[in-house]
Amino acid sequence: MPEIHDPTPAAPAIDDAPAAIRRDRLWQLDGWTARVIKNQDDDGWAVEMLKDGEAEPALVGPWTMGRDKKNPKPLDQSAFNTLVKTATEVLQRHAQQAHAMLHKSLTVFALDAQWEVRLDITPDEYEPFATLSAFDEGGDEVAQARVAPNFRLSTTSATAWIVGGFARPGGKEGFDY
Repeated sequence: MPEIHDPTPAAPAIDDAPAAIRRDRLWQLDGWTARVIKNQDDDGWAVEMLKDGEAEPALVGPWTMGRDKKNPKPLDQSAFNTLVKTATEVLQRHAQQAHAMLHKSLTVFALDAQWEVRLDITPDEYEPFATLSAFDEGGDEVAQARVAPNFRLSTTSATAWIVGGFARPGGKEGFDY
């Protein structure tokens, strides 16, 4: 991480936030830190948004040059608010994507009925596994089986499981359609 040298004195805290820092290149407020850094890819500047307690920035993006075309434009309340909103949205999308990778669901028609089949992956460091569940039209769980974490949930695999009487897919080893 580049060393930050910001010679500007800290601005007085606004509102009732004594712990807030508001400098030209560093703002800390409401659990977020915005830091203007030298862009490693070119001669410009970048800004990174770091959520308190996190090791990696939630957002890193280009930052505008000041009027002298040499130094970065100073951070201000409006820019900070926009950066917080954008970084929060990035974290929300990341959480949604992570959830979608671990929890899949589809609806199939088999045995003259509609079924919802879910695959929930448990990403354990030593023994990851997945749970395959079937729900009837009333939303009641009818069957559940433990499968390999790389089990591919598809219309074909779900229908085969239902038609096969909910026997554990692939026997003891699980299977991969």
